[in-house]
Amino acid sequence: MTRDNRLIDVEVCETDSLPLDWQNVLNQPLVKEALNGIKQHLFLRLKSGATLYPDDPWHALKQLPLKDVRVVILGQDPYHGPGQSHGLAFSVPSGCRTPPSLRHILQEVARDESEQNPHAIYSPQKTDLSAWVTQGVLLLNATLTVEDGEPASHAKIGWQHVTNAIIEAVAAQNHPIVFMLWGLHAQSKQHLIHNPDHLVLCANHPSPLSARRPPLPFLGCGHFALANKWLSTRAGSIAINWVL
Repeated sequence: MTRDNRLIDVEVCETDSLPLDWQNVLNQPLVKEALNGIKQHLFLRLKSGATLYPDDPWHALKQLPLKDVRVVILGQDPYHGPGQSHGLAFSVPSGCRTPPSLRHILQEVARDESEQNPHAIYSPQKTDLSAWVTQGVLLLNATLTVEDGEPASHAKIGWQHVTNAIIEAVAAQNHPIVFMLWGLHAQSKQHLIHNPDHLVLCANHPSPLSARRPPLPFLGCGHFALANKWLSTRAGSIAINWVL
């Protein structure tokens, strides 16, 4: 049965239920102004009968306080089909058909795992990436809502001001953080990461259109292994278990 992931009420965009450190980020005047405009847009679209996703745009932040972020994987916007998006970039709920970009991500995890453990047989099954979140991986989309069947439909309603503030707040942390920027859209946010002590990994987007293209193909980029190797050399930091 397909999970109902429609956004029903714009009140879910209120920030009161978020961890306090995220509330402080989102209560900045310019961010609050952007959020008010976003909520007004969402209200009018819902009133007109539009179907919007996901039901909880803040899901990624609710699951992971700012102080606990160790890796950021930046997506573009939520999946635009019923039952798919659940507020975590690239992730879909268990039982949902695997989107092509996620399939390539899981393939890359499997490749890195097989290179680290040549005798292991790894066949990823899970499409819900929540297990990464519990280890400190922020699965953030640059735009947090979308209309049914219309990718990037909310890319210009103000979410960029909100998610830019989130990225800057993460980059301001003084513990080691890995940023995985896949595709030109994600890489356009690199200027927000001012701390040279963080690791920034860039590659093409994992979608079928670009995953194999030069100069930085996603397939074969080794980002999951590179992130763990780097984290393991930092004091007080441990590797991520990417195996689902």
